[in-house]
Amino acid sequence: MSTRTFRVTVRGVFDGLDDGQRAELLAQAAEHDVLRAAFTPEGHLSYDMAARPAFTFRFLDSGEAEEDILTATERAEESARAWLDEHGYGYGYKNLRSKAEDLSQAPLGKRRRRAMNRSSS
Repeated sequence: MSTRTFRVTVRGVFDGLDDGQRAELLAQAAEHDVLRAAFTPEGHLSYDMAARPAFTFRFLDSGEAEEDILTATERAEESARAWLDEHGYGYGYKNLRSKAEDLSQAPLGKRRRRAMNRSSS
């Protein structure tokens, strides 16, 4: 059985932040810039507080079977909640939702299709 790679996105909205929490997020904004977003095993947080209070965690996980995507999604949600709790935002967010993608099931892009067609000829 081959290893499957999963990308899990956990989204939410900061809510009910006090002035100190908002200032802290704004001060750390460069570390969490959307342009630096990446899927990582430990999870990458991105947000743009100046534009809107939404945030996104991006996680990279893996499993052996198709069903493992459910466990990966649960782990990602738990990790996102843990980060929010550890940093004092336990009650400062709402609308947490997740989306997961099994990369072995993802459609091939134009370049990859073209490359595969060339190599099989």
